[in-house]
Amino acid sequence: MATLSEHVNAEFLRLWVFVLVLLLMSGWESWRPFRPRPRGGRRLTNLLLAVVDAGVLRLFFPMLAVGVAHWATQTGFGVLNIITMPVWCAVVLSLLLLDLLVYWQHRLFHRIPVFWRMHAMHHSDVQFDASTGLRFHPLEIVVSMLLKMGVVAVLGAPLLAVVLFEMLLNASALFNHANIKLPTRFEYYLRGLIVTPDMHRIHHSVNPAEHHRNFGFMLSVWDRLFNSYCREAKQNPQTMELGLKRFRQPEEQTLKALLIQPFRAQ
Repeated sequence: MATLSEHVNAEFLRLWVFVLVLLLMSGWESWRPFRPRPRGGRRLTNLLLAVVDAGVLRLFFPMLAVGVAHWATQTGFGVLNIITMPVWCAVVLSLLLLDLLVYWQHRLFHRIPVFWRMHAMHHSDVQFDASTGLRFHPLEIVVSMLLKMGVVAVLGAPLLAVVLFEMLLNASALFNHANIKLPTRFEYYLRGLIVTPDMHRIHHSVNPAEHHRNFGFMLSVWDRLFNSYCREAKQNPQTMELGLKRFRQPEEQTLKALLIQPFRAQ
């Protein structure tokens, strides 16, 4: 059974993996960028947003998804704590279901106007690099965490599965937003399993017909399975226009402007 110390250690491990992947992607972007590297302070702004998001979560939630998994294990709550199955099977099943949750949450955030107002801030970045994977409004982060905590509780997902999922999700967000160049053949086969930057960049196209496609964050299978996959953008991926038609001016990309963006006219 999971202990509180294991819960705390899991949080530190997740933080260290996040920092290491962020540094790796930043170095990769400097070494082999796919598009010209964006200049200005937007990367710092995106990083500050991640700090704000983390602070909001700590302020409003005494325990996050990892804490819920710890509680479910201790109390025997949730489907997977009732059904007898090997631990590895429960872990794999939890990873798949949690990733499916993220896919449908993302898709619904594009469909439901009140959620789109929150999520549009992520899409208002006119550039595309690893820091874009940090750019989420605190309101969206709170809603996402509530959904994730609820699913973890109902599932009774093992602590190991939730820790792995959090690390993989954060790493995937940094990777699939990274401004990096992958060998063409390697990228073709890789996107058969996971979401690649070339696949996710289409999702950030200024063209609504494209940014309402490719919703997956980790596994690419969901977009193919649920008919939301777009193989390539109409424009040249190295020069295609990114972001939204609204909120393109530099003054709309400051931290203050981004935080109040959902409450402004869309």
